[in-house]
Amino acid sequence: MTKADIAERIHSATGYSKKESVEMMESLFSIMKNTLESGETLKISGFGSFIVKQKMDRRGRNPQTGETITIEARRVLTFKPSTVLKQAINK
Repeated sequence: MTKADIAERIHSATGYSKKESVEMMESLFSIMKNTLESGETLKISGFGSFIVKQKMDRRGRNPQTGETITIEARRVLTFKPSTVLKQAINK
């Protein structure tokens, strides 16, 4: 599903114009992005949680050369689906 598909479904479900639907969707994504960029957890009831986790430096290995390297610290985004979503998917 693409952004255009989501905007079309918003338009169909709400009756707002396509332009308003796209603006609403973009606004929602912007809020979600800004929340996650700041490191906050984003919890959507009945859907799931987006969690930003901090990973520390760690040792790794280049599989081609066998050389030991350091994998830099970074933040990763994880998603944990809610029980409601899991049940809906597994019906």
